Amino acid sequence: MTEKDTYKTINTSTEAILFKDKNSKFFGYAYPITSEDDVKLHINNLKKEHHAARHWCYAYQIGTENISYRANDDGEPNNSAGMPIYGQIQSFNVTNVLIVVVRYFGGVKLGVGGLINAYKTTAQLTLESSKIIEKTINVNYLISFGYKNMNTVMRIIKEQNLNITNQKLEMDCQITIAVRKKNANQVFKTFSHLFEINIEQL
Repeated sequence: MTEKDTYKTINTSTEAILFKDKNSKFFGYAYPITSEDDVKLHINNLKKEHHAARHWCYAYQIGTENISYRANDDGEPNNSAGMPIYGQIQSFNVTNVLIVVVRYFGGVKLGVGGLINAYKTTAQLTLESSKIIEKTINVNYLISFGYKNMNTVMRIIKEQNLNITNQKLEMDCQITIAVRKKNANQVFKTFSHLFEINIEQL
């Protein structure tokens, strides 16, 4: 069985999706994220935008191989908001994503079952309106070499269609490349066999 080296995520944040139930309004938002700092930033921005709302419930998942996730009910009954939202992240099989559902209470209680349905449906509609893309899981390498070996390094990068993410080309050169995981070992071997050229994983 080949090792999985792709994952699904969303490419941009979505416009708000509105779901209504018994006068309560639920606004759903999806954001691409890479860290917990991103989560705090988006939640804080939504709290400013929806300062009159009652709850800002959310769930997120970060990572491709080492997964971290969190589901937050933000004052709603236990597991009635965050987990239904997280369930949709799992259902759509996406990662590096944050879903926030902002609730305005309409005066009629929905009960736990009603809340679960409302948060789940809002998260589902939000993800359905997002553009889901597939990305490769990459390994980053730093290649260090003297200027005289520049042509050799550049030729291999071009031949193997490698993606340069950073470069410093002086007397001592350093190039950072991102390599799709399934090709990583081969690329590492190619460079490590070369004289006067050093490669290390970042």
